[in-house]
Amino acid sequence: MSNPAQALIDMEKKHDYMICVDSDGCAFDAMEIKQKECFAPNFINAYDLQAVSKYARECWEFVNLYSVDRGCNRFIAIIKALDLLGKRKEVIARGFKVPDTTGLQEWVKVETKLGNPALEAAIEKTGDPSLKQAMRYSIPANKSVEEIVHGVPPFPLVRESLAKGAEKAEMVVVSATPAEALQREWTEHGLIEYMTVVAGQEVGTKKEQIRLAMSGRYDPEKVIMVGDAMGDLEAAKANGVLYYPINPGAEDASWARFYNEALDKFIDGTFAGAYQDALIEEFKTYLPVNPPWEK
Repeated sequence: MSNPAQALIDMEKKHDYMICVDSDGCAFDAMEIKQKECFAPNFINAYDLQAVSKYARECWEFVNLYSVDRGCNRFIAIIKALDLLGKRKEVIARGFKVPDTTGLQEWVKVETKLGNPALEAAIEKTGDPSLKQAMRYSIPANKSVEEIVHGVPPFPLVRESLAKGAEKAEMVVVSATPAEALQREWTEHGLIEYMTVVAGQEVGTKKEQIRLAMSGRYDPEKVIMVGDAMGDLEAAKANGVLYYPINPGAEDASWARFYNEALDKFIDGTFAGAYQDALIEEFKTYLPVNPPWEK
């Protein structure tokens, strides 16, 4: 089997700068349709949550769209959503017992390449029922995305930003989405021509993807991660690189600011410090820790 990380490892340095860009919810307005029409229904079906489907959907959407966990890996999202669901008073009142995810929790603690290939290998090794249940979610979820998600364009000024960035920087997709879906979506909309490498969940975490892309080639202050989730910020911080936030619900304005202002500041060395700090503080206000039903 070929190494999914090889393209990042072999990436040729042609510029002094590198721009890493997340995909769903950041470059593409695809988070809502994927989570609401593809992932939530398959989550409810795979985990037999029909009896509490309203609350299960609310938990799923809060974790994946409207909270600090927005953009987290799908298997981590299962654990977080079921944990929230099990604590809801409406679910407890109905006497509903959420499925056990102990095996899945143990797996996500030790596995860094949280995708179907690694999950399949773990199932073959352990036969753990909670891993099998996760796969019963993941395969149909991918199929739903393939069937449903098409014709979803990038946000306004994404194309222009990528074209402008590609003149001065290596452009890398850093994403927790499966590589097959990334290739399809970035090709469909003609954005792949601007990108040096497209990396997906099979490579490893976003932190690992950025690390491999840098790999002694780039100074941290000349690398920026563009993302829409706290996990993107954390991946940037872990590698000591800069971060530009795409604010959930205000994506058009965020991309306009990146194109007209922030990208130039990144290249001329004035992005770090007070400017970046203010952007990150604003970004954090968009992603609450506690769900609205706990207020």
